[in-house]
Amino acid sequence: MTRFSGKSVIITGSSNGIGRATAVLFARYGAQVTITGRDSDRLEVIGQKMLKAGGLPENVNVVVVNLTDSDGQDQIIQSTLNRFGKIDVLINNAGANFMDGTMNTDQSIDLYHKTFRINFQAVVEMIKKTKEHLIKTKGEIVNISAIAAGPQAMPMAPYYAASKAALDQYTRCVAVDLIQYGVRVNSVSPGVVTTGFMNAMGLPDQIQEKAEAFMASRKECIPAGVCGKPEDIAELIVFLADRKRASYIIGQSIVADGGSSLVAGMHAHDLKDMLGL
Repeated sequence: MTRFSGKSVIITGSSNGIGRATAVLFARYGAQVTITGRDSDRLEVIGQKMLKAGGLPENVNVVVVNLTDSDGQDQIIQSTLNRFGKIDVLINNAGANFMDGTMNTDQSIDLYHKTFRINFQAVVEMIKKTKEHLIKTKGEIVNISAIAAGPQAMPMAPYYAASKAALDQYTRCVAVDLIQYGVRVNSVSPGVVTTGFMNAMGLPDQIQEKAEAFMASRKECIPAGVCGKPEDIAELIVFLADRKRASYIIGQSIVADGGSSLVAGMHAHDLKDMLGL
């Protein structure tokens, strides 16, 4: 399949979860893909998965860097230009919810800076640095946010929630600015998705599995009764990056959460039980 044949795509945070699934899907559709992250072994595995999906070796570009480092960002961009000659699509997928033993309003200021550095500032920097190249190709940007952005609160991790809320507003602002040059900007807001996200927070597999099972089994958490898969979100990202299929979608954050953001506490209970009938 050659849906993205000849298109050059950068995907940050490609070594796991949603980024990995997105890289494999773009490769299947014939794209030239730059995958990035800090773990060279994981990126090598992802590269092999992309080849098995139908990607060509010359269309896979691996860049091992720290995205929060300015030189690392420059390396991603320059490597892509050297390898593919242009940038058509930027997927700002890298993000994290860090833990340092503090929660709620007791979260440390150091954690605030660390969280915003990867979830928001790195996106701002990548867009600023790729803007001129995306204008040349009339390209696409897809930012990966989260339903933690609100409007419902996430009091246990206010910095993560606030960073994603900032990303949503930045997406809207940039979308209006760049569409005059033919560049489309949108975002995706996943709910609970089975990835290595909790592992990155330092939690073991059994804790992540327990948390996911808890949420999937309760309709006040996930009405659909199942956690999302990385491939579910990857399909949506690829759709938004496809000018032929999503040309009139500008500055939107598309939610994919199994219904989680639709539920207020009262909705989780049967009305007859509430009324004593």
